Amino acid sequence: MVGYAAIVLWRCLSSAGAQAATLDPAQINAGEYLSRMGDCAACHTAAGGKPFAGGLKMSTPVGAIYSSNITPDKNTGIGHYSEKDFSKALRQGIAKDGHHLYPAMPYPSFSKITDSDVHDLYVYITQRVVAVDQKNRGSDISFPLNMRWPLAVWNTVFLEKKPYYSDPQKTADWNRGAYLVQGLGHCGSCHTPRGVGYQEKALDQNSKYYLSGGTLEGWHAPNLRGDATTGLGQWNAAEIGQFLKVGHTERATAFGSMTEVIHNSTQYLNDADRQAIAVYLKSLPADGNYRAQVNNNATTKALDAEISTAPGAQIYVDNCLDCHLSSGQGEANRYPTLAQNPVVVSDDPSSLINLVLNGSRAPATQFSSKPVKMPGFAADLDDQQIADVVTFIRHGWGNQASTVSAGQVKEMRQLTANKNQADQ
Repeated sequence: MVGYAAIVLWRCLSSAGAQAATLDPAQINAGEYLSRMGDCAACHTAAGGKPFAGGLKMSTPVGAIYSSNITPDKNTGIGHYSEKDFSKALRQGIAKDGHHLYPAMPYPSFSKITDSDVHDLYVYITQRVVAVDQKNRGSDISFPLNMRWPLAVWNTVFLEKKPYYSDPQKTADWNRGAYLVQGLGHCGSCHTPRGVGYQEKALDQNSKYYLSGGTLEGWHAPNLRGDATTGLGQWNAAEIGQFLKVGHTERATAFGSMTEVIHNSTQYLNDADRQAIAVYLKSLPADGNYRAQVNNNATTKALDAEISTAPGAQIYVDNCLDCHLSSGQGEANRYPTLAQNPVVVSDDPSSLINLVLNGSRAPATQFSSKPVKMPGFAADLDDQQIADVVTFIRHGWGNQASTVSAGQVKEMRQLTANKNQADQ
């Protein structure tokens, strides 16, 4: 009996030793890098919570849902998942027990991930992430909308179950960038408009809707296509790479949800991957909604001469001019320009309204100094005053964007106040 026990123990130790021997550090590092690219920790970590343990609240049109525990805990996480189970959840949105995940989990994008990258991710998460015993939280979606079976129909209609196809007519950089943007980077989750089924209207460059801008939780993720005024038409590849690395360029600064993407994800990418992403994005043509650029200095002259009578002009002078200047040019790498800024002239003013109301902090990175903070004016200005100053900015310096109403500001104030209260 003792001999049998010794044999069993020897086999267990041998098995554990063999498993440890197969854990290639390079593979673990590759998996960690991929988890950074996918920004997994950001969505699966609640404020003040433990990494990957879930609980982050995400708003949807039908109610809030909470991200799941993806640590290797066997009771509350995915410690009991095989690699096949992991792949099915990641690329098809189906958990081990068969229930369907909400498409807030970007599995339509992750379906493009290669088998080898899925393997490296699985090894990293199951072998290096610390297991946390934390139960998943149910959604706030009420019956009958909380039933999961309709998601199977959703998948049948909208999910493309195929990995990324490398285009032999394109360069290696273009293909690498396309794979990262469309797949693990899941950029379309925020930057592509949604349809009536809450699906992304496009999943790749074959549609003009892809990365043409989308609105989510009070922020409008801007157009990433080649439009000169509302997109990246005026940016070069180096500027895109710099923005992904440090969170700002001479013309723009990250804000809102993008600060978390840069803080948790893109600052950790290597320069080659950031360059590949830039090459791919610069290849996307304009979406066809042409808007002429009109640069003029009439606003600057009126502000300098203190003769502007436009609604919102004095509010701009009192609250905005010190940082963004009378020229609207701001300060390079600190305060972004307002003249011909895609966020300012966007058809959807949500981000600009949100910024003036609530402010935002630039991302903190390993490459930059203390991040700059844009203050919010919700407590100091009423809805009409904020509407006036936002409209002044959207009309000034040749910007040709629509007027913002007090009603739009009121809606944003209520939306963000409710969200902030719920997050506390």
